[in-house]
Amino acid sequence: MTLRHLTAVALLVPALAACTSNSPSGDAKGDDRTIAVTSTDDGCEVSTAEVPEGAVTFKVKNAGTKVTEFYLLGEDGLRIVGEVENIGPDLARDLVVNVPAGSYTTACKPGMVGEGIRADFTVATSKGSTVAAGDQATVAQAEKNYAAYVKDQSDQLLTKTTTFVDLYEAGKDDEARELYAQARVHWERIETVAESFGDLDPKMDAREADLEPGQKWTGWHRIEKDLWPQEAKDYTPLTDAERTTFGDDLLKNTKTLDSRIQKMSFTVDQIANGSRGLLEEVATGKVTGEEEAWSHTDLWDFQANVDGAKVGYDGVRPILMDNGNSALAKQLDSRFAELQDLLDEHKKGDGFVSYTDLSKDEVKELSDAVNALSEPLSKLTAAVV
Repeated sequence: MTLRHLTAVALLVPALAACTSNSPSGDAKGDDRTIAVTSTDDGCEVSTAEVPEGAVTFKVKNAGTKVTEFYLLGEDGLRIVGEVENIGPDLARDLVVNVPAGSYTTACKPGMVGEGIRADFTVATSKGSTVAAGDQATVAQAEKNYAAYVKDQSDQLLTKTTTFVDLYEAGKDDEARELYAQARVHWERIETVAESFGDLDPKMDAREADLEPGQKWTGWHRIEKDLWPQEAKDYTPLTDAERTTFGDDLLKNTKTLDSRIQKMSFTVDQIANGSRGLLEEVATGKVTGEEEAWSHTDLWDFQANVDGAKVGYDGVRPILMDNGNSALAKQLDSRFAELQDLLDEHKKGDGFVSYTDLSKDEVKELSDAVNALSEPLSKLTAAVV
């Protein structure tokens, strides 16, 4: 999920509350790195506008009537530093981030639409260290490995998107359809990173059901509908010129995305939060069959999100163990394995069966496994920072 708008999610609040562990977080502790946030239908009260750098915990309470989200954004108001989403009324979530000194923006998004209710937020320089000296080598290795993984996935995304666009614009629909899910795997594995660029994500991955009035629909799912029009009522296929326009636009944005990602580095809290965020992506789109409305390749996306979440978790697992959290590690190991076993049951060749082939019981079984993993995964960030 991102700053794109998810009107359909409101219908899924009971399930999402379980998937994302929207359990009450309690009152903010009396320390200078714990911030109480109260989101209402028309307000966003943040207990302080300045904290010292280091591991910061936002304890977000939804006191309104609408499902809400909370974001910590970079100074530009676009880059997502951390987020918690799908917080139902009277529920609470914690956002734990490790932030360096600088200027930021906080934002509550009641109803999960629009830019949200924003305020300036400052992280001041501090002499305190949040990582023990003996852990620095482990942390540095985790950050280096994850950055390499993300950059490799971005490079593969660009390579396959280039081929996909060439096929699509040439009218080679069968070949383009075959490559569609294979190319999107690389997007889905690093989706939370890609979504951190609020200017690119809506252009590349917006779903038709999430569009705001007047918003131009571009990107993967616009092309998806043109390649699988059989379920679209009264659909008019795109002309060759329109195909070129949409294809070129997708490729241009993918190149921009890759150029940005190749310059990125990651902190431990970003890795852990990204792992959690990818499971939220599964809960809010893939397990419900809403992501790939025309191609029904949702299980490809599901697997890719799990892949990315597992890579992130595996990278910080040594830190988890060093911090004395072996019980949490054991639980996460088990839950990841159980979810993967279920996914394996739906494999077909090098990919997966169509989402429409799943029975209601099979969907529920997958959803329950996602919920079971999401709960302990929500504790990961606090356990490694």
